[in-house]
Amino acid sequence: MAHGFAWALQSKLLRMDYRVEKDSLGEVLVPQRAYWGSQAERSRNLFQISGLTEHPTMIDAYIMLKKACTEANTELQLLDSEIGNAIVQAADDILGGQFRDQFPIDVFHMGAGTSLNMNCNEVLANRAEEILGGNVGEYKRVNPNDHPNYGQSTNDTFPSAMRIMSRLMLTDLLSAVDSLASAFEAKGKEFDGILKSARTHLQDAVPIRLGQEFTAYAVAVRKSKRWLEQAAYELEELGIGGSAAGTGLNTHPDYRAIVVKNLERYTGISFRNSPDMREAMQSNLAMAALSSGLRILSLELTRICNDLRLLCSGPLTGFAEIVLPAVQPGSSIMPGKINPSMAENLNLVLFQVLGQCQAIDYSVQAGQLELNVMMPGMAFASQFALQILTNTLNTFTENCVLGIQADEERCRHYAETSPSLATALNPILGYKVGAEVVKTALAEKKSIPQVVREKGLLDEETLVRALDPALLTEPGIPGR
Repeated sequence: MAHGFAWALQSKLLRMDYRVEKDSLGEVLVPQRAYWGSQAERSRNLFQISGLTEHPTMIDAYIMLKKACTEANTELQLLDSEIGNAIVQAADDILGGQFRDQFPIDVFHMGAGTSLNMNCNEVLANRAEEILGGNVGEYKRVNPNDHPNYGQSTNDTFPSAMRIMSRLMLTDLLSAVDSLASAFEAKGKEFDGILKSARTHLQDAVPIRLGQEFTAYAVAVRKSKRWLEQAAYELEELGIGGSAAGTGLNTHPDYRAIVVKNLERYTGISFRNSPDMREAMQSNLAMAALSSGLRILSLELTRICNDLRLLCSGPLTGFAEIVLPAVQPGSSIMPGKINPSMAENLNLVLFQVLGQCQAIDYSVQAGQLELNVMMPGMAFASQFALQILTNTLNTFTENCVLGIQADEERCRHYAETSPSLATALNPILGYKVGAEVVKTALAEKKSIPQVVREKGLLDEETLVRALDPALLTEPGIPGR
């Protein structure tokens, strides 16, 4: 008896901290102070997968979309204006920074994203109910399915919110890419007069200017940005208004156009309606475009990072042509060791981004008939990739590229001692004589100019003119 009484008391006390909500599957205990409801609570308990919740920008995007839809339906007199205004106020509360702890579901939840859609609907409905004088969980005036979700489905809201989120985050990445390219351009100008040896096959090649290498990095970064700009354009096309399966069922004919105008007003971004709502439900081509842009940029940046790590290798046993800023000690056992930490960090992040691109690609091709249920995976992969890449590009530019220094003396030493420097003398001395100069230089460990002077092959004026850095590293024939 005592045991039964204690159990009953514990159960009663437990229920005091929870409210009972009902959905089509039965009763659900929801934390008393939660603004989410039964569906989010089911998801929260079922999908304890990663411990990660949605990125704030994904919440912003979804709530912004719900606000735009509510304003459209209110304008079209499909929603009672008092209820519509309360939902808009609730949305503004969230967008202003309140209730951000009310979206507890794991990023890896049920297919297509229904859990997140309903989480947003429930929070908006409960906050609107509260604004109208009711209590959280009562749903007397505002119902999650009937009002914040009016004329909508997860089918059209989740892909639209995912694209809005990706497009918003892409703005920050594009800015970071611009800053990086500008930093490389600045270094290109700073190092423009520094002659060095180029390398092909990791072997000595003809002279090049250090500034030319850095300017080429800037060009590669800017060319990569074009693919991201194309992805931005694709992301701006939204299938909102397609409701279920792209049919537009339960929507006003003017609704979808008003929604995208509202979104443009909120964001300043030229969102537009998809010309075919069925295609917008079936296909996630825009996310594949984003993946492609991220992949191309990541591959180029990986190559550039590896170059920088090679160029700064040493300081005594490597190339050591440049010096990267020292940001922290490089070893717990070797005193004074400094590593290219920022370049290493960027590579670490780039490999993660490439992995997320793979996840996006696999998810995009997994669509079946009128819906792709893998969208929550796409959304997480894109938000994670965009955030870490933007953050690392900003810190890499600030803490690495802007502070790169050149060892001009070492660069010139390599250029002058490289056997390939003799290539510039071919038009004057001929290939055969040039080959003999190279053999002597290698055997006696002397520079090409030194051997030419010792053998009296050219007067000083001709030699200096033939080895002019500007002539050696631009189209033309040195010495003529």
